[in-house]
Amino acid sequence: MLHKFFKNKNTSKKLKLRLKNRVIDKTLTYASETWPLTKRVRKQLNIFERKVYRRISGPVYDNEKENWRILTNKEIHASVKKPTIIETIMLNRLCWFRHVQRMEENRIPKRVLYMNLGTRLRGRPRNRWQDEVREDGRIVGGEG
Repeated sequence: MLHKFFKNKNTSKKLKLRLKNRVIDKTLTYASETWPLTKRVRKQLNIFERKVYRRISGPVYDNEKENWRILTNKEIHASVKKPTIIETIMLNRLCWFRHVQRMEENRIPKRVLYMNLGTRLRGRPRNRWQDEVREDGRIVGGEG
C-alpha cells in the first residue's frame, strides 16, 4: 500500500516524509527500548530506512552524465536532517532506562532489571539489554 503511495509523482515529497516520520518510524520503533540490537538487525534497519528515503526521493537527474540515477548513501545521509532509526532506538532505550531508575525499589520493572539470572553459558556471550544501554550511554555521552 505505501509502496504505491511513495512512488506516486502527484504526492508531494513533504507529505511523504511526514507519513514516513509519523507512521513508518513509529511502527518500526514500537517497544524498541526493550530490544538488544545485533549487528544484523542494525544493518537491516539501516537498509530499510535508506530504501524508504530512496523511494520517497525517486530518481535524480545527473546533468554531468545526462541520465537518471538513484541517490547514494552519502547523499541520503546529508539530505536527512533527523536522527536515524538506530539513533532513535538508542535514545528511546536510554529514556526507558532513566524511567526505570526513577521507579520505587518494589516495582517489577526495576526488580527485573537488577535480577541475577545465574551464570552465563560458555562461548561468546550474547549482548544483554544492560550492555546495550551502557554502550548507548557511552556513545550519546560523547565518550566514544
